[in-house]
Amino acid sequence: MQHFKLSFAVTVVLLALAAWWGYSHGGAGGLVQALWIAAVLGVLEVSLSFDNAVVNATVLRNWNAFWRKLFLTVGILVAVFGMRLVFPLLIVSVATGLGLVDVWHMAVNTPDEYARQLTAQHAEVAAFGGAFLLLVFLNFLFDEEKQLHWLGWIEEKVGELGSEGLAILLTLVAVFGCMSLMPEPQKLPVLVAGVVGVIVYVGVDWISGLLEEEEHDPKVGKLISQGSIGGFLYLEVLDASFSFDGVIGAFAITNDVVIIMLGLAIGAMFVRSLTVFLVHKGTLDEFVYLEHGAHYAIGILALIMFASVEYEIPEWFTGLSGIAFILVSLWSSVRHKRREQLETST
Repeated sequence: MQHFKLSFAVTVVLLALAAWWGYSHGGAGGLVQALWIAAVLGVLEVSLSFDNAVVNATVLRNWNAFWRKLFLTVGILVAVFGMRLVFPLLIVSVATGLGLVDVWHMAVNTPDEYARQLTAQHAEVAAFGGAFLLLVFLNFLFDEEKQLHWLGWIEEKVGELGSEGLAILLTLVAVFGCMSLMPEPQKLPVLVAGVVGVIVYVGVDWISGLLEEEEHDPKVGKLISQGSIGGFLYLEVLDASFSFDGVIGAFAITNDVVIIMLGLAIGAMFVRSLTVFLVHKGTLDEFVYLEHGAHYAIGILALIMFASVEYEIPEWFTGLSGIAFILVSLWSSVRHKRREQLETST
């Protein structure tokens, strides 16, 4: 439980803030309602982002203490205030031409209008997030250096035939497919958003590769080999791709932007702690297919995000689809471990 002490402490503070906000706007009834909604949103965020925690752990397990602490301090501030508050405000600001302060007043004073403006930009955000997440999945699938293959020879063959170029090609095809579902006025914005998602992924990957080349420098080699700004940016963009889905889903529960931020912040903190827990406990080494399950969950989420520009997809389906892949991969890992133990004993 020591990995979650900070999360529980932050949760108490955030729930206290939610209670104060609810009481100041609705008395005792508002206090109870704010506490309940913030708690529900925290659980929603964890359920939607569990696969995110597993993928984060695959990156974070090779980092040193400095970068892990940076991920849990600066990273959580970016995740909470940047991705779950400023980012949605910025989207509405760009869409409406209003300043951030004006959009904040809109969010607090006329939350229905703010929710409408934010939801109206869902297609562009879904195209961006879908493109980034699909590249995360495809580059994992096409990694020929993987030693274990969850789907056996099929996955092994796909890894041999695939490449980073093919991953980009397939992602751009998905973006064009997404664009084709949109009415004429939205086609170009959706296309641009999807292409920007590809550019961001390639750019972050390029930064990571550039820094890895510097490992020969004895002054920075150790630091970069165990963490880098490129990896940090990768995790933050990954979190952004996941978080907006939770922000949109939160408006189905409440239009109060402050309660949404506080509730999702609780979930984001637990996702961060869960990531560190998975690293420290060596869970990914013990359950060898967990990483596979998380990446397949990300692949499904990417396709759901593309489809969501046209079709209404329930939040429960999005959350359960990811959890299903995680549970099946855990079951496969246990079977694999038992099989290895039998082979060793004989």
